[in-house]
Amino acid sequence: MDPLVAAIDQGTSSTRFLVFNAKTAEVISQHQVEINQSFPKEGWVEEDPKEIMQSVYECMERTCEKLCERNIDVSNIKAVGVTNQRETTLVWDKETGEPLYNAIVWLDLRTQSTVERLINKAPEINKNHLKHKTGLPISTYFSAVKLRWLLDNVDEVAQAVMSERAMFGTVDSWIIWCLTGGRNGGVHCTDVSNASRTMLFNIHTMDWDPELCRYFDVPMEILPKVRSSSEIYGYMKSTSLAGVPISGCLGDQSAALVGQMCFKEGQAKNTYGTGCFLLRHTGTKPVMSDHGLLTTVAYKMGKDEPACYALEGSVAIAGAVVRWLKDNMGIVKSSSEIETLAAAAGSSYGCYFVPAFSGLYAPYWEPSARGIICGLTQFTNRNHLAFAALEAVCFQTREILDAMNQDSGVPLTQLKVDGGMTANRLLMQLQADILCIPVVRPTMSETTALGAAMAAGAAEGVEVWNLSPDHLPHVTSEKYEPQINLEESEFRFARWKKAVQKAMNWETTEPCCNANGLGKKMNSTPWGVPPTPPPTRADP
Repeated sequence: MDPLVAAIDQGTSSTRFLVFNAKTAEVISQHQVEINQSFPKEGWVEEDPKEIMQSVYECMERTCEKLCERNIDVSNIKAVGVTNQRETTLVWDKETGEPLYNAIVWLDLRTQSTVERLINKAPEINKNHLKHKTGLPISTYFSAVKLRWLLDNVDEVAQAVMSERAMFGTVDSWIIWCLTGGRNGGVHCTDVSNASRTMLFNIHTMDWDPELCRYFDVPMEILPKVRSSSEIYGYMKSTSLAGVPISGCLGDQSAALVGQMCFKEGQAKNTYGTGCFLLRHTGTKPVMSDHGLLTTVAYKMGKDEPACYALEGSVAIAGAVVRWLKDNMGIVKSSSEIETLAAAAGSSYGCYFVPAFSGLYAPYWEPSARGIICGLTQFTNRNHLAFAALEAVCFQTREILDAMNQDSGVPLTQLKVDGGMTANRLLMQLQADILCIPVVRPTMSETTALGAAMAAGAAEGVEVWNLSPDHLPHVTSEKYEPQINLEESEFRFARWKKAVQKAMNWETTEPCCNANGLGKKMNSTPWGVPPTPPPTRADP
């Protein structure tokens, strides 16, 4: 039988384990488990690190059981790759193996006042003060400010750092450490693509930067070792796959770039998951954006291989808007129902939805924005709202695509897409209409997991997956052509931009912060609850 390579795909809303044929890239078996998110306070988003690991073990075991039921020997699995939600921040105790706090998810906004303080102390109050080293603006999105919050606000974390028991990592580091033995010799590492999302990593020297660590006051000894995206990090210590090498590691968006076979400068893909992420390969030199995009490390396919870079447009809320309509508002019963409702409307009829639940990411980087729905009339119903939610995903993609075209000077002529939301055919057609270029969706949509499997299978010492262009498998795809005229598309996009302006500067924090770095909200008084009771009028 052809060799098999597996991938752990640990995303924001679910964990998956997939097994691929290393010669054909066909999915042989898979299992998926949803992950619970908690929202302890407004703007806070957390996940339980132990639940994340439990979901990884469950997915692995169930997939192995499915293979056995089909008489496929799990010993054919020659390597495992890891891909993960990026920026999500964890600190754990290396002696007990226990997390010291919940994982703070990339979407979390608790650090907004910390970010404002950092920007205010930067020269010329410039959020791009560190961009020359990191490729990133100072934002709530990235790991360094989340880690700073944990060090300042969680006693267990501060004490563990003092007694040299603390380990910091993004989700990939936590998974690899646990799977390679945990407190009994677990490997504490990350790859260049994940490290480049922390704001502590220098994208030119390709290592942790002492000056950046001093800026955020982060002790360097708690950081994982930075490795390439394709090498043997360690071996599975337990489970049905004990002894199998873990040899690929990529942040989810980098993994999707690899899974879409974007190995050449100028190639791009857009992934529709919880958020939306457009990456364009820029070759072996970092390209800085003048239009609000991030410069990030795409991958480094081996210890002695050069690093490749990408420009990235990041949108915080894409699939998450559907989850919000389902879980918070009860407007849809399942994620798939939104397509039916939106199709029944056929248009938003002038209703625009800006889902700035976590502020606005690219190209604005405006943490004070908040979600709005505007253009409502008595005619508006839930079908129009469903349509407006799908359009919002497409408009946000149009904004980052425009920025990318301006930065590169070479407009994309088609857009490769992947991720869970691409199963929504109406969304794909809307996207083609709003971009005015064709949208190409591979028939096999699991490109993120595929990218991690390719990195693992190609690693030195494994070498069951050949990444040279003439050996890459042929991928079948579906193409959506634009079906509306340019004038209508531009009119709708102009209205969207007007709605975005109305979402700006909504949430403000007072300039003074209390000792733990948390700003006090100006508009924190609930409706109908006056801050102080009105004076009682004396009887005449």
